[in-house]
Amino acid sequence: MKNLLTTLPALPGLLLVLSTLFVTSAAADKAVLAGGCFWCMESDFEKLEGVADVISGFTGGTLKNPTYNGNHKGHYEAVEITYDPRIVSYNALLKYYWVNIDPFDAKGQFCDKGTEYLSAIFVSNDRERELAEQSRRAVVERFPDKKVITPILDASTFYPIKGNESYHQDFYKKSPLRYKYYRLRCGRDDRLKEIWGEQAAH
Repeated sequence: MKNLLTTLPALPGLLLVLSTLFVTSAAADKAVLAGGCFWCMESDFEKLEGVADVISGFTGGTLKNPTYNGNHKGHYEAVEITYDPRIVSYNALLKYYWVNIDPFDAKGQFCDKGTEYLSAIFVSNDRERELAEQSRRAVVERFPDKKVITPILDASTFYPIKGNESYHQDFYKKSPLRYKYYRLRCGRDDRLKEIWGEQAAH
């Protein structure tokens, strides 16, 4: 009985911690997007206010545990974005996504060619699909003379980069000179500005 009484004063503090954890987790949501090189997608989305984390990985295929240097056939290079919808909405993420990709490239993205580099929006529920389709229609209407390639696909298992390939995560922070050289050589920013004008400026 004595032990129980001594723990009672701590209960309000414990409840406060638990409620804080619940609110934090309830406020966090995730989006999965493919836009070519996940180094660049990670770098671009981590600049966005309301984004808490961006994880590089693979999704969209049936192969289990794909790897960068090994087999990732059928998968897209993608990022899983954890965001706070009270700060940035899913719709805002989509608008930002479009101006950071080339939606007309049927062979990949920028200098990276291959099916793993294709762009795609992965949706996990009807509401996400509705918003994604609306955003895609807006791009189609803006460019009536071009064919928008980027599909909207059902979300599937997302496989984060891990193990000895973890150097890909935060690559733009770990190797900033190599990252900047790659991005410049790949022509990503020049192409984005060509398509989107000042909207593509960072």
